[in-house]
Amino acid sequence: MPHADVSDRQRNRAKQLRQAMTRAETLLWRYIKANRIEGAGFRRQVPINNYIADFICFSAKLVIELDGESHDFAERQTKDAKRDAFFAAEGFGVLRFTNAQVMSNLEGVVEAVGQALVDRAHGYPPPRPSPTRGEGAESASLAARKHPG
Repeated sequence: MPHADVSDRQRNRAKQLRQAMTRAETLLWRYIKANRIEGAGFRRQVPINNYIADFICFSAKLVIELDGESHDFAERQTKDAKRDAFFAAEGFGVLRFTNAQVMSNLEGVVEAVGQALVDRAHGYPPPRPSPTRGEGAESASLAARKHPG
């Protein structure tokens, strides 16, 4: 498991985020912890450089981000795009879901994550576009299926 120099501020912020997870984060965490999806091990609220990934699987180089209502604004979406570009430059695929998607369609989100893990294992890029505002987890799952397994 790679370790990078992380500031005390980032480390403390990540710890706070782990202790105050949203309902959607808690629900998804129950399904991805303990290697439940494709045997992949995820960590939650992991500081990397100036960012904190909601969930990350280092072995598959996959980041999962959950977005609340604050991500509906153009300024926040611009920051999200910059964040996604950083992770991509580090070799990570990024899946982005809304809290509402997790709460209303957990099965679809888990399926999309599983398919992304399979795709990453076969060297395929993550589904594009990742589910964002207005797109369902089904979109990621369908996009992922375009790559033969």
